[in-house]
Amino acid sequence: MSRPVLQVTDLKKIYGQGEATVHALRGVSLTVERGDYVAIMGSSGSGKSTLMNILGALDIPSSGQYLLDGVDVSRLSDGQLALARNRLIGFIFQSFNLIPRTTAVANVELPLAYAGVKPKERRRRAMAALDVVGLADRAGHEPNQLSGGQQQRVAVARALVTEPALLLADEPTGNLDSKSTDDVLQVFDDLSAAGRTIVIITHEDEVGARAKRLIRLVDGGIVTDVRQSPLHRPPIGAAAAHAQVHAASGRAFIYAEGRHSL
Repeated sequence: MSRPVLQVTDLKKIYGQGEATVHALRGVSLTVERGDYVAIMGSSGSGKSTLMNILGALDIPSSGQYLLDGVDVSRLSDGQLALARNRLIGFIFQSFNLIPRTTAVANVELPLAYAGVKPKERRRRAMAALDVVGLADRAGHEPNQLSGGQQQRVAVARALVTEPALLLADEPTGNLDSKSTDDVLQVFDDLSAAGRTIVIITHEDEVGARAKRLIRLVDGGIVTDVRQSPLHRPPIGAAAAHAQVHAASGRAFIYAEGRHSL
C-alpha cells in the first residue's frame, strides 16, 4: 500500500498568550490518501485557514506532527521547505496571483523555471497543463484578456505543471460567478477522476458537495469527517485523459532533472 500524501497527528496551533491566547487548532488529526478529493469546510474562525497554511507548509504548528508525502515537515530546513512547496504542493488561491502583462503560458511556466527545467521542456509542459484545463487556445493571452474563471483555470494549470503530490486549493471559487465556478469545479472533477489528490478549503456548500470526502471544522477541531457521493462524478473525459498522460511523464521528469533532493 502506498504511503498517504499527507498525514497530520494531533495538530495544535496557538496564537498569543495569557488572556489573549487563541487556540486556532485543537488536536486535529487526519490522513489523506493518494487519489482522494477532500473538502475542508468551516465558518470564519473555525481554523480552516490555519490548517490550510500548515498543510501548505506556509506555517508551522505549535505541536503535533505533519508528514507530507512521507516527509516530516518539521525536520526540513528553510531551503528544503521551499523545495517541498515547489515540488510536492500545487497551490490554488482565491486571488489568482497571475503576473500582469505576462502570457498565460509564461505564468504556467514559472514553477518549472524555479525548478531549473530547460526552456523548451518548460513550454511543452506548460502547454500540456493549459490543455488539461481547456485553455490551450488562450496560451498567448495576458491576465487582463481573460475572464475571472479563465484566470483561475490558468492558476490551476500552474499548480499542475510541476506534477505535485497534492493540489491544495484555498477558496478557489470565492471570486467567481456561478458559470465560472462550475467551469473550475468541472476541472477539479476531471482531475479527481484522473487520480489526482485534491484538498479544497471552502465555506461554500456547492464546492464541498463535489468532493469525495467532507470534513467540517468548528472552533479548531474536526466535528465531522464523512465519505459522500459527489454531486458530479463525470466519466473521464479529454481533460482527465490528458492529466493521466501528463502525470505519467511529468513526475519522472521532475525527479530525473531536478538538481536537489529533500
